[in-house]
Amino acid sequence: MSKVEDFLTATEEQDIINAIREAEKNTSGEIRIHIERDSNLDAFDRAMEVFHYLKMDNTKLQNGVLIYVAIDAKTFVIYGDKGINDVVPYGFWDSTKDIMQLHFKANKFKQGLIEGVLKAGEQLEKHFPWIHGDSNELPNEISKG
Repeated sequence: MSKVEDFLTATEEQDIINAIREAEKNTSGEIRIHIERDSNLDAFDRAMEVFHYLKMDNTKLQNGVLIYVAIDAKTFVIYGDKGINDVVPYGFWDSTKDIMQLHFKANKFKQGLIEGVLKAGEQLEKHFPWIHGDSNELPNEISKG
């Protein structure tokens, strides 16, 4: 699979976007997904670069979460900004990554991404509940590189 566009169908992408909307419904937190074919950088370093490029480090409460996927490298990173990282339980990101990885290994990429989004959303809602006047600071669409 060499094309980013072939990784998910349009319907699968829309299902994931709907999951992002659902996860963000009761929180001021922001969740984004970025998919690209590959990177010359280490996956974590690339995720940090994309996080900045998508302006996810500009959220008011530092509560953005990026799920970065490099298709050809068969790797992904969940990167949370300082605000959310400081409050999630120890091992939360690892346990979320494990759940996603189980789905990915079974070629159920849509389900893995949805599970990751919803789990991140639960923590965001718990620690950063939606307050009257909160606005969606970032778009919900899946970005591609």
